[in-house]
Amino acid sequence: MKYMLLIQHGPLEWDDLSDDERKRVSADYQAVSTTPGVTPGAWMEPPELATTVRVEGDKTLTTDGPFVAVKEALGGYLLYEADDLDAAIELASRIPAARLGGAVEVRPLKGS
Repeated sequence: MKYMLLIQHGPLEWDDLSDDERKRVSADYQAVSTTPGVTPGAWMEPPELATTVRVEGDKTLTTDGPFVAVKEALGGYLLYEADDLDAAIELASRIPAARLGGAVEVRPLKGS
């Protein structure tokens, strides 16, 4: 089964971390990225740089930034080919954002 892991960052900023914690976070992300079955995704720029698009009738409407205010913002993603949901949850628990005030949403992909 293929899963998409959506990495949501919490309010904690990189600059708030100690040097030791930054090294640990970097090492943990590297370990997750090199796990067999993982296809790493790309990190996203912060939500403030987003543009939200809606279509009403024949008009395209754009809004700067995210549409809703949230504590957790989508910061990245990865795909994981796993035997089952438990394996995907175990991998998600190793993603630093999950322990640093954010969350990781694990979602199965249709038809996989």
